[in-house]
Amino acid sequence: MNWDEFAHWGRQIADWGASYHKTLLDRPVRAQSVPGQIAAALPATPPEAGEDMAAILRDMDDIIMPGMTHWQHPRFFAYFPANAAPPSILAEQLVNTIAAQCMLWQTSPAATEVEAVMVDWLRQALDLADGFTGVIQDSASSATLSAVLTMRERATGFTGNRDGLSDKGHLRVYCSTEVHSSIDRATWVAGIGQANLVKVPTQGPLFGMDTDALDAAIRADIAAGHTPAGIIAITGGTGVGASDDLAAVLKIAKSHDLYTHLDAAWAGSAMICPEFREAFWQGVDGFDSIVFNPHKWLGAQFDCSVQFLRDATAQLNTLKIEPEYLKTSGAAVTNYSEWTIPLGRRFRALKIWFLLRSYGLDDLRGRIRNHVAWAEALCEDIRAMEGFEITTDPILSLFSFRAPGDDDTQQRLVDAINDDGRIYLTQGAHAGRRVIRFQVGQFDTTEHDVMMAKTVIQEVWETIK
Repeated sequence: MNWDEFAHWGRQIADWGASYHKTLLDRPVRAQSVPGQIAAALPATPPEAGEDMAAILRDMDDIIMPGMTHWQHPRFFAYFPANAAPPSILAEQLVNTIAAQCMLWQTSPAATEVEAVMVDWLRQALDLADGFTGVIQDSASSATLSAVLTMRERATGFTGNRDGLSDKGHLRVYCSTEVHSSIDRATWVAGIGQANLVKVPTQGPLFGMDTDALDAAIRADIAAGHTPAGIIAITGGTGVGASDDLAAVLKIAKSHDLYTHLDAAWAGSAMICPEFREAFWQGVDGFDSIVFNPHKWLGAQFDCSVQFLRDATAQLNTLKIEPEYLKTSGAAVTNYSEWTIPLGRRFRALKIWFLLRSYGLDDLRGRIRNHVAWAEALCEDIRAMEGFEITTDPILSLFSFRAPGDDDTQQRLVDAINDDGRIYLTQGAHAGRRVIRFQVGQFDTTEHDVMMAKTVIQEVWETIK
């Protein structure tokens, strides 16, 4: 393909993209294909000769699209959103076209410097204290792993990377029972191990960590000869939106000199709205590491996760490695590859720049406030349905419910709703029971899209009860 052909097909794909988004309501939200269907439609061997782009795009429509779940569908109420606002998509097209590897300042100075400014714009938007710096990671999983590795190194006097962990004893990390599975995985990868991830029970309307139990667990570990390394708190947990009392967690952490990380991957975006900060954000400035995902609720295209650091020194001492071929001569500059696990880095900051300039914080705040209000209204509608139970009230725009019947019935209802195609939900578990999760967060969803979910749930329920 030459560059004239590239321009032609680029226009065709842009038109395809606009049409796709404008017709999403005509498509089932979740892919309706069966396992193996897409693979069976592909040739078993690679082509020997090149093919025409028109044929490739026809196969895109005929083979690929039936197997796609539409995350940008306005009636996507499953998981958490992975939004892609139009300016963010355009920014990604530019990034893909330039195709720079932005691992060092010198490999693309603009990428590094825009990233620093965008992280600070977001710091201000979330009302974090002056002095926080940060880095754009691919996902919250990577940010959390970076934090857990930093906890490990700090607890071992920064000798773990050098000497290994065989003689370091049991390093312990503490969190609540409501944390995301990425925290478990981070302890696996960091060599700490599942057995040393101490999960503390929760309490209260926000299902926050029981800090008395947290303190008791730490003291018991110290008495047993173990080495506490850090605490991971959450604001807006994936299951039901569980949120810890940040100030209370920090008080315990400081009394034991422990490194702290806050997972606010989903709910952190809502903190651009001042009215949500009192319930979910008090004490946040005391955390050593904080992660939130602009690619969830702010509209930045996946992947784009921001990790804020109160003092980057400990993470740099954990991750920085500088062979001769990566050294930058001359003036002191920031090389963000030293802040993260991967060396290679995309120009993720550009989509934040496009997004914030295109919408401004006021527009983004309005969308989040609408999502919260619509979730609360729908929750009350479902509460009024005969035999239905609200199992967890809305925490921001996430709540859960149950239909009449046992756990198997809940799963049958979820499956039937998703087979129906008009909306997409996921199951969850809470207090030992299967529940149905509902979250509002797709960037372009409307009040009508949200409120019609009651009709779908009721109609599908009538077919299976």
